Amino acid sequence: MGPAIGEILPLALGIAISPIPIIAAILMLLSPRAKTTGVGFLAGWIVGVVAAVTVFTLVSALLPDDDPDASKPIVGVIKIVLGVLLLLLAVKQWRARPGANETAAMPKWMSAIDSMTPAKALVLGFLLSAVNPKNLVMAIGAGVVVGAAGLDAGGITIVLAVFTLLAVSTVLVPVVGYLLASSAVRAPLERLRVWLQQNNATVMSVLLLVIGVVSIGKGLGSF
Repeated sequence: MGPAIGEILPLALGIAISPIPIIAAILMLLSPRAKTTGVGFLAGWIVGVVAAVTVFTLVSALLPDDDPDASKPIVGVIKIVLGVLLLLLAVKQWRARPGANETAAMPKWMSAIDSMTPAKALVLGFLLSAVNPKNLVMAIGAGVVVGAAGLDAGGITIVLAVFTLLAVSTVLVPVVGYLLASSAVRAPLERLRVWLQQNNATVMSVLLLVIGVVSIGKGLGSF
């Protein structure tokens, strides 16, 4: 179980450090329906992460069993392909970063957050976590690791719980913090939103580059 947790931690971190959903959560917490939309978004985010990684874990478990001491070419190829995809996403993010005197552009749907209902916030959280291409790549990688680890049901549940907790932590903490002390966290949340908005592309490009290289290295080590 320990090695599996060690391998999925960078992938969970890749989902956690995603500026766009964090910015969306912060905007909801600064909106007129802060508590209900914030909780709805968090619920959708959690369900999406759990659904994606669980599906790919079940699919990966269908791969043929190998000798623990033998090479695992199928798993290795999958990890290498995922690593290459992450590197391509890193290049795309880097090229999209704003210039020195430019303001980073945010998705147009963010302008509708102030009028968003809790149900729509839940759906948005689910889509951003379960359908986002970058998150899907991370979930596939985690599913391959867990599915190929040969764990029993209890071990799989624990590893997926650790993955989910870390992956959703950056949305969970602001929402819980707002529910506990809304007046105290509003100003820090606004400063964080501004910084994330301007540095979104740079943060993600560096993170995807690191995780992509690690994934390729793990893949090569499977042969």
